[in-house]
Parts: sequence; C-alpha cells; structure tokens
Amino acid sequence: MSDRPARPDTSRPRAPEGAGPWRGWRAAAEEALYGPSGFYRRPEGPAGHFRTSVHASPLYAAAVARLLCRVDEALGRPGELGFVDMGAGRGELVGGVLAALPAEVASRTRAYAVELAGRPRGLDHRIEWLAQPPTGIAGLLFANEWLDNVPVDVVEVDAAGTARLVLVREDGSELLGEPVGGETARWLERWWPLEPEEGLRAEVGLPRDRAWAAAVAGVGRGLAVAVDYAHLAGSRPPFGTFTGFREGRETAPVPDGSCDLTAHVALDACALPGARLLTQREALRGLGVTAGRPPLSLATTDPAAYVRALAGAGEAAELTAHGGLGDFGWLVQPVGIPDPFRRDQAG
Repeated sequence: MSDRPARPDTSRPRAPEGAGPWRGWRAAAEEALYGPSGFYRRPEGPAGHFRTSVHASPLYAAAVARLLCRVDEALGRPGELGFVDMGAGRGELVGGVLAALPAEVASRTRAYAVELAGRPRGLDHRIEWLAQPPTGIAGLLFANEWLDNVPVDVVEVDAAGTARLVLVREDGSELLGEPVGGETARWLERWWPLEPEEGLRAEVGLPRDRAWAAAVAGVGRGLAVAVDYAHLAGSRPPFGTFTGFREGRETAPVPDGSCDLTAHVALDACALPGARLLTQREALRGLGVTAGRPPLSLATTDPAAYVRALAGAGEAAELTAHGGLGDFGWLVQPVGIPDPFRRDQAG
C-alpha cells in the first residue's frame, strides 16, 4: 500500500469567455499579488488575511533583535549597523526589533523595510521604506515569509508522463501547456525530480533561488536569514503546495488579486555555499525563546509577574510548536562573519 497522499481532483472546469488570457502561474501571480490592484497593495495589509510568527508574539521580534546583537558583536560593533526587513508587510517586525534593541545598539542601527506597498502612516520615523533592498550593508537581512510569495511556475505530469507548464486564467481555471525544457527542466531534475505519473506536480523554485542570491549579495558583511514554510529534497510533496489565503482561511488559488498566493519554499535549493538550515524551533531556542512554565512559587510572591510569564510561555510554545510554526525552516547565510548560531552548539 502506498503512503503517498490521495491524488486531488485534477478535473478542470471549462473557462468562460472573457476570463482573460492563458499564462503561467508565475506571471499570473506576479500581477495578482503586486500589480496596481494587487493583493499586497490592499489597505489592510497581509495581517488582515494571515498570521505569521511576527503577529503571534512580540517574543519573535525580541529574538530577532538578539540575533542582530550577535551580528553586531561579530562585526566588531560598527558605527552603523544595518537591519533589513524583507517583505516587511506594514513594518511590524522592523518596528518590534527596534523597540527590543538595547538603547546603545538601537542608536547605531539603520533600519530598512523593503516592501512594494506604500509606507504606512505612523511608522517609526527611523525606518526607511524602500521598494528594493539596500546594498553593501553591515548587519542582518531578515526575510520572514518573503520567499513563499516570490511567484513561481507550476508544472504537472500529463498522461504520457511528460512534465508540462500549468497555465491559468484569472478565474483560476487551468490547462496544461508546453513541455518544460531548458533551465526549468534542469532545475526540476536537480531539485524536484518528478516520476512519470499523471497528476504529479511541482513548483519551480528557480525565481526564488535568484531572488535570495540577489538579497544576500546586498549584505557586505553580516548575516542573511530566510524563514519560511519549507520542504527538502527527498520529501517534496507529490502534488505541490500552491494555495491561496483570504481572511485567515485557506482557499483555492485564484489570480484575481482577491487572495494571497503562496507555495512552500525549497530552501535547500536557495542555499548558497556556507549556509545551513535550522528549524524555527532550533533557531528560537538558540535565541532564548523557551516554553517552560514559570515556577508556581512566583504565583504567590508576584501574581502579576506569574501571569505575564505564563502568557509568555504560551506564546513561546506556539512559536516553537511541532506541526506548526516551530517546523518552519530558517536558512542561515553568514557573509564574512562566523555563524552566530554556532556558539549555541559549542561543547
């Protein structure tokens, strides 16, 4: 008996007239997410539709601030320390990091939020709002759930065992296009080989590999970290992961600007020489985020402190949970400094 998940229904409704042109998912998602009326330009921002680690607890931003301090130390405490928040949403993470930094470090930190949407009102004046990441920084570039929204093409194996590009219209209806070839076929062979079984799918992560390499190239010295839903070679999902989210719920992916369009990231394909992969659970524990309950004696001596500590333990448990946020992948890429996480494993 196979342990492979049941094959989803791959029947495709006939697209009505006027549903727009057929095109690959990468081009369709690019416009749906980032075009003039795209999902990521909506006023409510990503937090109106899904909850990330940043929104789950201020413990997350505090942990990233501690990581930035480690990078600062490895750099020899430069006069200007850079922090880049890639895919910044409405600036929640970068604002939380600045608030959590020690005053002396904060005074030297130049903070950048990289996002295509406009600058939110009331954002901390110390944060520079950019459409493209800066170059030559000494510090930390942090990409929390950014790569999963770098659009990718989807391929599917047809009845003859040939991998073909999946085409889509604005209403979400699909059909199979031309067989894949060239660099797409080479990427699949290296990172996501497909058996010749009808219905198997893959997401071609080549644009993410390039996006990550370009982001890392902007770090002169320091550390680049990508955090995302991830899968690794040898355990790729047989039918892919491409999906949509709207108002906190998973929904069918439709490239009309009404929902988020996302797919898990092949972080091992993105990794550059010298990088390594951690789970979020490992990374956050290394940065001091633990889910241990406070001692009951504290409830007697300081009830308010006990309640705060108990709430913090619950938030830490969510951030590091098996089967949840704790399973996220952290791709850690040092640039000219030692890996700041290695010291947690000394001895």
